[in-house]
Amino acid sequence: QVQLVESGGGLVQAGGSLRLSCAASGRTFSSYAMGWFRQAPGKDREFVAAISWSGGSLYYADSVKGRFTISRDNAKNTVSLRIHSLKPEDTGVYYCAARRGAFARIQGDDYTYWGQGTQVTVSS
Repeated sequence: QVQLVESGGGLVQAGGSLRLSCAASGRTFSSYAMGWFRQAPGKDREFVAAISWSGGSLYYADSVKGRFTISRDNAKNTVSLRIHSLKPEDTGVYYCAARRGAFARIQGDDYTYWGQGTQVTVSS
């Protein structure tokens, strides 16, 4: 069982930056690949970024490449998402997710555990 708690969201102006964090419970965090997803109002949840259990493999949605950076610290049981050059279309609830295994996936259905989400709002 893994419990995930996101933090770091907020209201920012376009062009600004944020750092989202996800704290995981349990002693087996390094056994899980992690992902970030987001859901904008009235839209389906979409993949944002993912990282393998070792941190050696990273994946990004095309819409965020070059602006978002995912990383993890297995000693601290955390995964982070640094966001630069925010755009209004980045607005949404950002969710952290975990799946047991080495390999990250871009489909939300492949993840077992989800956090409650943190709101990111980008004003133009």
